[in-house]
Amino acid sequence: MKTSLYNLSGKVIKEITLPKAIFDAKVNDQLIAQSIRVYLNNQRSAHAKVKHRGEVAGTTKKMYAQKGTGRARHSTAKAPQFVGGGSAHAPTGKQFPKLKMSQKLRQAALRSLLTKFAKNKAIILIDKISTIEAKTKAAVKLIAELKKAESSLAKSRRFAIITSRQPKNVKKAFGNLPEVSLLSTNSLNSYELSRQSFLIFTPAALKQLQK
Repeated sequence: MKTSLYNLSGKVIKEITLPKAIFDAKVNDQLIAQSIRVYLNNQRSAHAKVKHRGEVAGTTKKMYAQKGTGRARHSTAKAPQFVGGGSAHAPTGKQFPKLKMSQKLRQAALRSLLTKFAKNKAIILIDKISTIEAKTKAAVKLIAELKKAESSLAKSRRFAIITSRQPKNVKKAFGNLPEVSLLSTNSLNSYELSRQSFLIFTPAALKQLQK
């Protein structure tokens, strides 16, 4: 499977063959969904937490004698039924336990997603993007030229530029464009990829992805 390598003027330099191991893998939609669910779950944190009776400050002394008072038996004032006592069934701060997914399965999910993009012809490469001028108008001009050459990109509401590293000038150039996501190969995940309609790789990012 081949794709085009563009320069910063939006012109095709040459055709690049995408590695089959990554862009021609078996597509597993169930695995993709599982990977996204694990990622989203692990981004959640439980802010709600209250103290149970073992965490409330105060004495553990028995409130009054067990027998002889005619009243119900009680232990300490920390019991949930008393004002100032601990809560019985309140949130503990552990409502969202972390889910685990092996590296092998995460990589398989990524390969499935990347294969989908490749089959839909929604992947191109761009050369020397690290030398782009650190201005939004330079990024807008480049994207406009790429959209003229790639109809799939022109129809995309959201697309990602994937680099091996993110120089400051690249962040400044594309940072103000809501339709563009700047992703790094070091932190690539199924959730971020699934939100995109088109992918733009740098040659260095493609090499790093193979490793």
